[in-house]
Amino acid sequence: MSVRACARSSVRCAPALFAAALAAPASAHTPTAVTSGTPAFGWTFDSWVIALLALSLAAYLAGFVRLTRRSHLGRRARQTHLMAFAAGWIVLAAVLVSPLDALSAALFSAHMVQHEAMMIVAAPLLVAGRPLGIWIWALPQRARMAIGRVLRTRAWSAAWRALVAPLPAWLLHAVALWAWHAPRLFESALAHSGVHTLQHASFLGTALIFWWSILGEGAARRGSGHAMLSLFTTMVHTGALGALITLSPGVWYPSYVEPTSALGMEPLGDQQLGGLVMWVPASLAYLIGALIVAGRWLTRAHSALIPLISHAPSAEPIPEPNAASLREPTR
Repeated sequence: MSVRACARSSVRCAPALFAAALAAPASAHTPTAVTSGTPAFGWTFDSWVIALLALSLAAYLAGFVRLTRRSHLGRRARQTHLMAFAAGWIVLAAVLVSPLDALSAALFSAHMVQHEAMMIVAAPLLVAGRPLGIWIWALPQRARMAIGRVLRTRAWSAAWRALVAPLPAWLLHAVALWAWHAPRLFESALAHSGVHTLQHASFLGTALIFWWSILGEGAARRGSGHAMLSLFTTMVHTGALGALITLSPGVWYPSYVEPTSALGMEPLGDQQLGGLVMWVPASLAYLIGALIVAGRWLTRAHSALIPLISHAPSAEPIPEPNAASLREPTR
């Protein structure tokens, strides 16, 4: 089925699509045990996760097709956004549905791979896809007009600017990371599906807000200094958390002892591997993001200087002295 055909069929359910919001976190981990006692891993198809993922993608395709039909201006930029959103959606779907989700119930290291993939791969790609405006265009005209009136109100604009400002976005993401890795909260998430859903939703939600403060529309107006500072400090504190987990002499999360041992791994070694995932690859991702932002800033600065240099008045050449000008004046 073509993209446009899929989009046309999704418009009927468009009013519910915007409520699907920022995609679906996974449910609690419950690996299936086979008769030998070793956990079995497979694809997890929770109906509500699949539904939200499908609705978010269908809404984006519907909005994309409507905008493309309405105007060809900015078509290349919209295609770039589509590719970014599709890549982020694929990563998010993979970590929530693939065997990685089931494996993360038995291995802390797999759980860390899942979390980091959501926060430093899927989240920035989804933000780069500019989904909010595209989703609104998936709605019927009357719903679009109503939402537009709400979004233009002073109260909503102030609340949104406060939410995606650099400092609140940074704090929300940092608090979510540190709080949920506290042993008591992490153990509760492993034991209770509702708590685990809240954990993944807070990881993904705060990551989207954090990356929106760096890559969103308002980030360019604020300049690149805030973005580089947010990325650098996030690299530092997430690296510190990963180092604490890696270098800890004891197991932080006892719920992993039995399933990890059943797979033939040392629980402490698995914890150290998970800490390294947060410490090294995640820190490297934030560093790469900071370098990209710095490169973008240098490019804009260079582009701004070119007109100034080209329109600068040229200095008149100083005439070289000749023999006549060097003679003493006659009296």
